[in-house]
Amino acid sequence: MYQPIFVGLAVLLCSPLLANGGKVLVFPLDGSHWINMKVLVEELHSRGHEITVVRPPDSWYIKPDSPHYESITTNSTAGFDEESFGLFVTTMISLRRDGASLWSRLSLEYELVEQFYQMHVEVLRMLEDMFENAQLMQSLRDAKYDLVLTDPATGAGVLMAHRLGLPLVFNVRWTVQGEGHHAIAPTPLSYVPIPMSELTDKMTFPQRVKNILIYFFTRWQIWYVTDPNYIPFVHRHFGDDVHYMELFQAADIWLMRNDFTLEFPRPTMPNIVYMAGFQCKPSKPLSKELEDFVQSSGEHGIIVMTLGSLVAELPEDIAEDIAAAFAQLPQKVLWRHKGKRPSTLGNNTLLLDWLPQNDLLGHSKTRLFVAHGGTNGIQEAIYHGVPLVGLPLMFDQHDNFFRMKVRGVAKVLDIATMNKDNFLEALKEVLYDPTYREKMKALSDLHRDQPTKPLDRAMFWIEFVMRHKGAAHLRTESYKMSKIQYHSIDVLVFLLAVILLMFTFFISAVKFLWRRVFSRRKVKKE
Repeated sequence: MYQPIFVGLAVLLCSPLLANGGKVLVFPLDGSHWINMKVLVEELHSRGHEITVVRPPDSWYIKPDSPHYESITTNSTAGFDEESFGLFVTTMISLRRDGASLWSRLSLEYELVEQFYQMHVEVLRMLEDMFENAQLMQSLRDAKYDLVLTDPATGAGVLMAHRLGLPLVFNVRWTVQGEGHHAIAPTPLSYVPIPMSELTDKMTFPQRVKNILIYFFTRWQIWYVTDPNYIPFVHRHFGDDVHYMELFQAADIWLMRNDFTLEFPRPTMPNIVYMAGFQCKPSKPLSKELEDFVQSSGEHGIIVMTLGSLVAELPEDIAEDIAAAFAQLPQKVLWRHKGKRPSTLGNNTLLLDWLPQNDLLGHSKTRLFVAHGGTNGIQEAIYHGVPLVGLPLMFDQHDNFFRMKVRGVAKVLDIATMNKDNFLEALKEVLYDPTYREKMKALSDLHRDQPTKPLDRAMFWIEFVMRHKGAAHLRTESYKMSKIQYHSIDVLVFLLAVILLMFTFFISAVKFLWRRVFSRRKVKKE
């Protein structure tokens, strides 16, 4: 007789969760970007929300089946090809290592630009197919999603959100036009360094010249790569009077995968929410095999090395140098490496196809992290207080490591000139100079000293947008202004015209009075 009562109580207890649960449509970007988007997806699911993830059929990491989300697999690819990018990285490393000519390296950079161009072509082709699929679009409308969560490094999620008329939340570090802040926040080039410039917020005159020149180079990239793809697409689907960046700038909340432990101080906006390190968490116990290996390091501790999802293996000569340097250290080394086993590998080094990066960085015996400079790895190192040796390869990795270098927590090497000796010297410097660990510990303390956890902050603002159907009160309307209006050039021209008019009137009045006075004197004399 009590069973119906217990069932009723269970329903009552669960009903608030069901009532408060929202429906989120997610347009992620593959590769390392999916790794952090997945954290948000799983957390939203744990809070009772229904998640639908849109994925292309050739995704690397975004699986069609998951206990945390339903998936919609598109009919066409999104142009983010794992094999092509992996091949590009390997080729670039080899060229830099072999001392290739400047022209060869410029050609390689141009090839990367072309790959980005083609990626945008494929993304918009995929979206065009979705827009033309009446059955799919009707099902998306009928699902009555509360918002779209997307990574604006491509425009698919942004454009779909506007097509469906849904609130928009970004998981953002980059947009199709570059670093996220530049799309929405005031960015004075006198003290805000352009990404990839490797400059700080304290610039000399020559450095400010360099910053301006790099800014114009980024404008050229936008003109060449982004504008030709997005302008005609947006004009075709949203009207000739709409610029595609207006649709990005209209996002309700920008969840920024950054904060001011990595970023230099700069202007920001009320709808930018900083959640750097939201993917970081206390370490979990290692497997018995790994724990035994780690414990065997004794008082010397361990070194962790991985170069991210795009670099599974290195050219053989680089791998030989790295292995030879590790072999001369008393520390144990865990190295994610899928290539040929180096002949110089020491007994202290364990090669792995995959390693639990966060759990190893959080282990008490970890002394050093050798990394490529991806944002996720940098933030996990900061969170756990582990100093770095950097081998940046491409994209924002050089810039990320430059910021760590100026804070005194990393030693950075150029992959083109790295050899066994200078790599070993860098390892020993960071291992045995206590200032690296002390400064990283201080940076970690700054990052952790927050009133709320970054992931909780992100969840609050996503759910805030669900509750209020957007966050228009936090969103600036400046993006609707022309450049002339934004910089008040029209006002300055008007005021200048008024001043010139008043000055002209004053001069005319003086001339008139002078003539009157002069003519009276002339009459009196006569």
